[in-house]
Amino acid sequence: MTADVRSYIDEIPPRHRPLFDRVHRLILNAFPRAGISLSYGMPTYQVGERRLHVAAWQHGISVYGWDKGRAAHFISRHPHLVSGKGTIRLRSEDAASLTDDELSDLIRGSLDA
Repeated sequence: MTADVRSYIDEIPPRHRPLFDRVHRLILNAFPRAGISLSYGMPTYQVGERRLHVAAWQHGISVYGWDKGRAAHFISRHPHLVSGKGTIRLRSEDAASLTDDELSDLIRGSLDA
């Protein structure tokens, strides 16, 4: 992990850090060799040509770059988490009701070739 990614993560507000750490852990569990860099000012996980951006925002964590077709099951179960084109906004209180399996399915669907 580069110093700029580490700095970004270290600056995440404490109330959102557990959620970021959870998503980060799930990504690395599914893709231990994923590259991590800053892209568009946010941590970006890359596996081959696929990328998934994970960023802190005022109320939680946002996930960008997920594959709409592969995320259809997740989106059908949680349409209230979609905010605009290509953005999933996870508030800490919303994420508490999501299982690791659901989040992992979203991650695998986004980063798996």
